[in-house]
Amino acid sequence: MLYLVYAGIAGAATILSGLLPLHPRVKFNLRYVVGFASGIVIGTALFEMIPAANPAGNWLIIGLGFFSFYLIEMAVTIHTCGEKECRIERIGLPALLGITLDNLVDGVAIAVGFFTNPLLGLFIALAVVVHEVPQGLTTTVVMKSEGYSSVKILTVLGVAAMLYPAGASLSVLLPEEVYGLIIAFVAGEFLYIGAGELLPEAHRVLNVQVVLMVILGVAVIALLELASGL
Repeated sequence: MLYLVYAGIAGAATILSGLLPLHPRVKFNLRYVVGFASGIVIGTALFEMIPAANPAGNWLIIGLGFFSFYLIEMAVTIHTCGEKECRIERIGLPALLGITLDNLVDGVAIAVGFFTNPLLGLFIALAVVVHEVPQGLTTTVVMKSEGYSSVKILTVLGVAAMLYPAGASLSVLLPEEVYGLIIAFVAGEFLYIGAGELLPEAHRVLNVQVVLMVILGVAVIALLELASGL
């Protein structure tokens, strides 16, 4: 049942991080948080999940995970294009709910990783928690800017949070033979989130400190890998 605890912690991270922008006195530099999270997520995918997924037979699944989440991201985005460039805008509450559906997949990944190796489950949970912090912050900031009430923001955060333990609970229905495929798919998702979403957001303005936070995130995973011998 420890995997349910991990999933619950990920859900709690969603709610707690989403509450921060609702407090008028809370100030934070999101780019440092996003930079560190990108390093953790990319490091987990490269150093932990891909080796555990037996990549010799699962590279296509890794690619499927990467491009599936790319397409999901594009599906919930409106492109208002001029002659030479595009301005990207979110489409409101349905889009935010669609984006949070990846939490269900991440909940499954936490449990499957734990069933494969308890330390792998812990690494996946860590990566989920740290990338959920900027996601929760951003969800609240975007919804506030679009005029949503605190009640609606908390509802979205609550739904997003519950999807983690829901996914972890559903994972018991999966046969062991598909564990490697699931880990490979979510590794692709992590690579997209880390390199395709978090890194560009962190580097909207060039900042050496943000670069160091990215490297620190990768180093944390590498050091934990060496210490655990996973």
